[in-house]
Amino acid sequence: MNILIIHAHPEPKSFNGAMTQTAVRTFEALGHNVQVSDLYAMGWNATLHPDEFGDRADANYFDPSSEQEHAQANATVCREVEREQSKVAEADLVIFQFPMWWFSMPAILKGWVDRVFSRGFAYSSGRKYETGHLKGKRAMLSLTTGTASTLYEPNGVDGDLHHILWPIHNGILAYTGFTVLPPFAAWMPARVSQLQREQYLQDYVKHLSNLAELQPLFFHPRRDYDEHQQLKPGVVARSGVQWNPRAKQTFEEAASSFAQRRIQDEKNSQTARFNQINTSLENPQ
Repeated sequence: MNILIIHAHPEPKSFNGAMTQTAVRTFEALGHNVQVSDLYAMGWNATLHPDEFGDRADANYFDPSSEQEHAQANATVCREVEREQSKVAEADLVIFQFPMWWFSMPAILKGWVDRVFSRGFAYSSGRKYETGHLKGKRAMLSLTTGTASTLYEPNGVDGDLHHILWPIHNGILAYTGFTVLPPFAAWMPARVSQLQREQYLQDYVKHLSNLAELQPLFFHPRRDYDEHQQLKPGVVARSGVQWNPRAKQTFEEAASSFAQRRIQDEKNSQTARFNQINTSLENPQ
């Protein structure tokens, strides 16, 4: 399997750096090919600027999406973007490693998305979500926070992490066709003990070693939406973020149903891991 890690932290000795190093070691030990795009080390330019388009579709007015599509169609994509797009094209799995800053990804990573997941490469007219250009690939977020996990629960002051990550999970990854795996979060690693940090890395190794057992996040397929791109009457929302009044579904009902499914999915994952351990003990190599 070809794996691409997009690393977005300015300090190489940060816990994000340790997580990326752990991921590289884990995947290589499993026989996978790993590439890392360390955005700060690369000096990545996060700004989508007219100057990167040498052959303009319209020299008098800069429309970013039109210029991106024109560049893709005419093979005039600037070199640094083309290099990153080639890495994405080769990858079976893309992992985004970053600290949670202001409830989202760092600006340098958002700038990578703006420039690399361009119109014509990652999506185009009529090719979004399950027909996006990156269909068949998997993606996963791996992140750190500055505060405890309790703040990111449904009753926490910061709100449920699943809701916070929806603009990335749905609006970037699912939108471009990725199958989106559950995220991994290391909670406030700068403020916990060394023992807890080591436990986070061990848990991350287990998470990465069992990707095949993870249930991807659910996104409604196109057939569930009407001509206005709203859930059809009778379609019960299952994403954990949406709810459908036309199915007589309240927000509370949608949230409760999602919470129950999440608990069951975790139980199923634990059972799968337990069975895998038992199998390895019964059949030593």
